[in-house]
Amino acid sequence: MLKLDLKKYLLIALGTLTLVLGVIGIFLPVLPTTPLLLLTAYCYLRSSKSLYLWLVNHRVFGRYLKDYLEQRTVPRKVKVAALSTLWPSLLFCMLFIPLSSVRLLVIMIGLSVSIYILRLREQVV
Repeated sequence: MLKLDLKKYLLIALGTLTLVLGVIGIFLPVLPTTPLLLLTAYCYLRSSKSLYLWLVNHRVFGRYLKDYLEQRTVPRKVKVAALSTLWPSLLFCMLFIPLSSVRLLVIMIGLSVSIYILRLREQVV
């Protein structure tokens, strides 16, 4: 019983941490918001039905999470917003990175995220 409770609380803590990082990722596109929110949903689903329901019914995240979880789709405007904030912020950050190897890593991460976003199916309205 104690082992199950500990697992539940650890999953809630991890889910809350990934939720906070996902929200920060809305403003700092270097952090991948969608995967973090999906990890939050996973943790909450396995630990707290009420937290999971709160997340998927949230007025900001809920619709996008449900669409992604149920249909693997995102609206085109979300794709455009993601890419149009990702690259300017990455380029701005690279101005302050002195090491070319780290700049290359940032570019590779940006390209990987961009490819992932572009490959997602678009939601039919």
